[in-house]
Amino acid sequence: MIRRIAHMALVGLTVCLIAGCSTETGEDSAVNDGEEKSTSTVTTSTFGETPDGSTVKQFTLTNSNGLKAVLIEYGGTLISLETPDRDGQMADIVLGCSSVKGYAEESPYMGPIIGRFGNRIAGGKFSLDGEDYQLAVNLPPSHLHGGDIGFDKVVWSGEVVQDAAGAAVKFTYLSKDGEEGYPGNLSCAVTYTLTEDDELRIDYEATTDKATPVNLTNHTYFNLAGHDSGTIFEHELMVTANSYTIVDAANVPTGEIADVAGTPYDYRESKTIGRDIDQLDGMFDINYVLNNSDGSMALAARATESTSGRIMEISTTQPGIQFYTGLGIDVKEHGKNGHVYGASTGFCLETQHFPDSVNKPSFPSTILRPGETYRQSTTHKFSAE
Repeated sequence: MIRRIAHMALVGLTVCLIAGCSTETGEDSAVNDGEEKSTSTVTTSTFGETPDGSTVKQFTLTNSNGLKAVLIEYGGTLISLETPDRDGQMADIVLGCSSVKGYAEESPYMGPIIGRFGNRIAGGKFSLDGEDYQLAVNLPPSHLHGGDIGFDKVVWSGEVVQDAAGAAVKFTYLSKDGEEGYPGNLSCAVTYTLTEDDELRIDYEATTDKATPVNLTNHTYFNLAGHDSGTIFEHELMVTANSYTIVDAANVPTGEIADVAGTPYDYRESKTIGRDIDQLDGMFDINYVLNNSDGSMALAARATESTSGRIMEISTTQPGIQFYTGLGIDVKEHGKNGHVYGASTGFCLETQHFPDSVNKPSFPSTILRPGETYRQSTTHKFSAE
């Protein structure tokens, strides 16, 4: 169940968010005392500016175990995530860019909120309540990840909020009626919380004044050995899915759902990402139908990396998860710390409703109507062994 989040004013550059907290001192810091000896913090700074001169703020979330998540208002993007290996050594495990320009011009969706509709819509077309809609065809012949200017390429409004579980920042954005061809004014809120249990939790909410498709997700590329550590084929992966959505030549679901048994897509038991990759021209980019389909939070995937011992467990309320091995990554100019990212140097596990659901009545519905509230949650839990 999604926790109700109370607003807390941003009183300075450092905010202490506590679930029973020891004191942390500093200029303009908010402090609470309690019995527990754990402290989570959020600090704000300036990441850069958009071409039109809009300031993009950066939020750094840190928990008492030293985990650190850095997010920016441009795209509501996760730009850095530091977690420890088995020896306690920290490393940044997500791919990213060094500037707003990089995210705007070169990033292959590295870390942002994706919307209004994540993944593909066939032909960029759908019909709803007797009206036909044409969206941008930005990955011919399909509409992908919200269009030419999706949620990944707009500036969200970030606000530090209080959550008993840890450090949190809430991003809000109003997608206006007709934006990228979608109907309705869609009010969106996405809250990232770095918990004291070493989880990065993402809570999504949205409301609309006109029926519209909504399918929000996050598109982070992970490399558990470190963002600059080469390809991800030796990572092991387990996905709790007995089936997947069959796709056509444009990677759009046909509407058929198939059993993973006997296919390269079978990750019900942990295996290396690269083990069967040669059967699929080096790339997985497929939507899994998760075994849990009742909307409750449940384990969806578990990834491990042997050299570091890092483990990432993803749980979600969503019915699907897209596994992408990042074959199309090609970042030469704007990578973090000057790093060049090539093919398959990171992988994505995007929790979602199924691609092209708006044109597939048999798939779980992605239509949000006035008076309803869209709510989904995903957690990424980190550990090492």
